[in-house]
Amino acid sequence: MIQVQGVTKRYKDTVAVDDLSFNVREGVVTGFLGPNGSGKSTTMRMIMGLDAPDGGTATIDGVAFHGVGLPLREVGALLEARAIHPGRSAFNHLWFLAQTNDIPRQRVSEVLELVGLSAVAHRRVGKFSLGMGQRLGIAAALLGDPATLLFDEPINGLDPEGILWVRNLLKSLAAEGRTVFVSSHLMSEMALTADQLVVIGRGRLISSGSVSDFIAESSGQFVRVRSPEATALEALLRTQGAHVVAEEDGSFSVSGLDAAAIGTLAGDAGLHLHELSPQMASLEEAFMELTRDSVDYRGHPNTHGSDDAVAVNATPAHPQGK
Repeated sequence: MIQVQGVTKRYKDTVAVDDLSFNVREGVVTGFLGPNGSGKSTTMRMIMGLDAPDGGTATIDGVAFHGVGLPLREVGALLEARAIHPGRSAFNHLWFLAQTNDIPRQRVSEVLELVGLSAVAHRRVGKFSLGMGQRLGIAAALLGDPATLLFDEPINGLDPEGILWVRNLLKSLAAEGRTVFVSSHLMSEMALTADQLVVIGRGRLISSGSVSDFIAESSGQFVRVRSPEATALEALLRTQGAHVVAEEDGSFSVSGLDAAAIGTLAGDAGLHLHELSPQMASLEEAFMELTRDSVDYRGHPNTHGSDDAVAVNATPAHPQGK
């Protein structure tokens, strides 16, 4: 389990992480979300002992990272995939890491096979594509067969097959009882991969819990209703304080009442329903709504008629945090 308790990190006058607390438990994939500049990468670096917090603690199974004897056997991390000497081969890079943590040579071949790089194991990594570099970074994280794994944007540069592979890999690692903590900007992928979420903005916690609970916090939920007696039903719903929007296909989008209440009202009034279906906001919609006050860079429609141009607020609140 990863435990972050009251962590604060300042860079001169900038507060990158502000009294942040959350837990990441084993056996599930926990997504780490936040706008650019929210402090995600800074938080991960503090968990890994690369940055020292100005206040609070970040521990893994109750121990700070610097107190772990053979760290690659306990914790694996992909924080910067390209932090590799370009003149080394993939095999030699991993073998160098393995020797520092008493990991057998055979394990290098195993992880290269796992990430699909066996055929290029002896090629210099400076010739690798971005996607190949990501796979090598994942191999390094898995090298010591650790119980705790942190991945910062692991699908950057991967093609659709690679993205699907990472998704299945993360789920399988969690299913083995490992602690899996992964950050991403791709909401659609997090919706398919994560079981739990930690969402931050401007270095502060916005939400922590299940994906479904996070979506439920947004206001983007409604009930789609269709009836042959639409006029009477609309009038009835409005008398009960519901917000009703007529859609082009003849249905209504109703908020302010849940599906059960709408069904009961229609039944008591003798009105027939042809559709009564609750609609949930997407993870992306919920994320945009709940983090909109934490966005440092915001695009706006161009007032001169171009749909592609945007005006940008170029004053980031936290330039060091990701």
